[in-house]
Amino acid sequence: RPRIAVCGLNPHAGENGLMGDEEQRLIDPAIDLAVSSGMQVSGPYPADTIYNAAVAGKFDLVVAMYHDQGLIPVKLLERDLAVNVTLGLPCPRTSPDHGTAFDIAGKGIADPGSMGNAIDLAVRMCTASVFDTRQVSQN
Repeated sequence: RPRIAVCGLNPHAGENGLMGDEEQRLIDPAIDLAVSSGMQVSGPYPADTIYNAAVAGKFDLVVAMYHDQGLIPVKLLERDLAVNVTLGLPCPRTSPDHGTAFDIAGKGIADPGSMGNAIDLAVRMCTASVFDTRQVSQN
């Protein structure tokens, strides 16, 4: 089972309600539900420190609460290889994580590594039976 860390939404994961109550009101119950279903989930952790623990091997996955919170460490560590996955859709949706790179379009200098990774991951998601193919074919 993957070891999953969950970031808090607020600075310092809310500091027990001093900086917002979303951790106590929303995130803690969601973590409890995941744990009760057998998942190895913990948190919420302050986003400014949890990634060090993940890079050190304490966690296999970090769930971020919003775009920049999750992408800053990814782009620092693996900018040219990272893949964006959109969850909650009836079919796999992946894309290179570096954006469109219009500034280098047509110059022959783009690195296709991230696009290849995005395609490979989409194929793996399909073959892992993560999605109901009947639902995908209807869209």
